[in-house]
Amino acid sequence: MEVILQNLTKRFPSRNKKHEDVIAVNDFSFRIPDGELIGLLGPSGCGKSTTLNLISGLLQPTSGKIFFGEDDVTELPPEHRGIGLVFQNYALYPHLTVKQNILFPLQNLKGKDKLSKEEMLERAYEAAGLVQIGELMDRKPGELSGGQQQRVAIARALVKMPRVLLLDEPLSNLDARLRLQTREEIRRIQRETKITTIFVTHDQEEAMSISDRIVVMKEGIVQQIGKPQEVYDNPDNLFVARFLGTPPINVLEGRVKDKQLFIGQEAVLAVDGVADQEVYVGIRPEGFRLQEDGPLTCVLSRVEVMGRDSSVVFTHEASLNPTVRSVLSTDAGVDFRVEHPEKAEGTKIRFALVPRKVMLFHKKTEERIAATIQSF
Repeated sequence: MEVILQNLTKRFPSRNKKHEDVIAVNDFSFRIPDGELIGLLGPSGCGKSTTLNLISGLLQPTSGKIFFGEDDVTELPPEHRGIGLVFQNYALYPHLTVKQNILFPLQNLKGKDKLSKEEMLERAYEAAGLVQIGELMDRKPGELSGGQQQRVAIARALVKMPRVLLLDEPLSNLDARLRLQTREEIRRIQRETKITTIFVTHDQEEAMSISDRIVVMKEGIVQQIGKPQEVYDNPDNLFVARFLGTPPINVLEGRVKDKQLFIGQEAVLAVDGVADQEVYVGIRPEGFRLQEDGPLTCVLSRVEVMGRDSSVVFTHEASLNPTVRSVLSTDAGVDFRVEHPEKAEGTKIRFALVPRKVMLFHKKTEERIAATIQSF
């Protein structure tokens, strides 16, 4: 089912008459193709859950329209929209078994949608099989792990055969290993059912790993929409660049002069197509290469070995943060504690920069500056 949002706005009146109304969603327009999984991503308070509640019908927009296919559902009650909704806290009935929890939405169907007991049971077991909990049907929620409870919640949402599946931070209550496993299950289920799915999360790793496209929001305003890797590689502004990536992007003050990018007093890269100006320089952690004669000189803080990768943490006077973090392959020989015991905290180290991992942003607007960046 295609979902279309047209100039969707939600304004909450301020409790204090002296303050302006709070605009939770601001003029949001977006077309979600049939069968896609879309991640709504952003920090707390950015409007992503409000957007989901508007799509579900739990909230009414201040202005704008919502379409499911050709149908205008803006004024339609939630129960008539054909949605499946999964919450962060599972919202299971503790006194009912798994089977009864899954059957519950079907038992409330009326009129032409009403099903026989046999049909309801068949649908319930199909949904349970889809999320692989068929053997748990006679247990109660208290007897299940967090991951199993979340699967029950998903099965309950799927059993109605919804036109649109809405997931509101469904993995937040799970530990790291279960979160990874469950997000893989969500992606598998979505691909098998081909249900248009909207997934709300503040965790950029979750959104990037399972979404066909992501929508990055800030203060109710859409910042960028695109495929996860495209948004990561080509952020429209500094906010998006900072929000995506683990570890986060390093931001330093720099300047462009005579077609060269300077960080501090050192010319580190060649830049074409940019007028001389002060800039913010964003460097992804994987954008550093240890090089004895590299153009960027930094002061070593420590090395953190993480198995496959090593994280070299250092300082630079131009950095906006106290430290700068690079991620290098352990094979690169960056464990100074072992291979170079004479090198310690405070030692100067030099880096070359990978041009495609370096981005320039306007100092005032923080918008991305289009530039051709190359090594010398």
